[in-house]
Amino acid sequence: MDSYELRIQYELSRWKQKNLTDSNVFKTSAKKIQLKIQSLLPEQIQDLLTQSIKNMMTLFIGGSSVFSGGSEEYDALSLRERDEILDKKLNEYKKISAVEGAGTGAGGILLGLADFPLLMGIKIRFLVEAAKIYGYAPKDEVERQFMLYIFQLAFSSDEHRKKTLHVIENWEDQLDQNPQINWEHLQQEYRDHIDLAKLLQLVPVIGAPVGAYVNYQLLEQLGETAKNAYRIRHLKKKGELLN
Repeated sequence: MDSYELRIQYELSRWKQKNLTDSNVFKTSAKKIQLKIQSLLPEQIQDLLTQSIKNMMTLFIGGSSVFSGGSEEYDALSLRERDEILDKKLNEYKKISAVEGAGTGAGGILLGLADFPLLMGIKIRFLVEAAKIYGYAPKDEVERQFMLYIFQLAFSSDEHRKKTLHVIENWEDQLDQNPQINWEHLQQEYRDHIDLAKLLQLVPVIGAPVGAYVNYQLLEQLGETAKNAYRIRHLKKKGELLN
């Protein structure tokens, strides 16, 4: 194991501990406020949020041209090289999501609502890129399942996040059991995880800067989760993952 991979072991340890730690009082209070605001949203808006998740489900279940192409171009790369490529891709997607968030946030409620499905598409495309970079074919249904566990780990409650981390850490060991996604649970967890700041994107005037900032941060969160999830698989495949 080279020095880079030893450093990654330490980073993984800290990252896993962060995911196993419950949210602080401030985050818990903010979550209560957020859920209260969500409950006050008109039914049409709540339906649109739900439909965004359902569209993602359809994309993953049925497959799509977005999953075409393999990971062959990355086959000979080291973990360091894969991480560097992912960082570059992530920066691209963060900028795209920020521009998209600012544009839709500037338009008030109607355009602000359009951001939810648009951002979902950006997240999916990023996960497809991440899978390929680390040597996995997203056209494989099993790999799409793994991508959705990454998605859940990035955007879910404390309790569900801990369970999801366990699945990711033991992915190869569970393939015979064919771990299936609970779509209803995924949909509810993601809706409940939508940040209070994300809802503020629907407010005219402040929507544009809020939209840009929040989208950027959400992609950052997804990127960190994807990178570390694939690092775990890479090191475990080599028999070098430390507990």
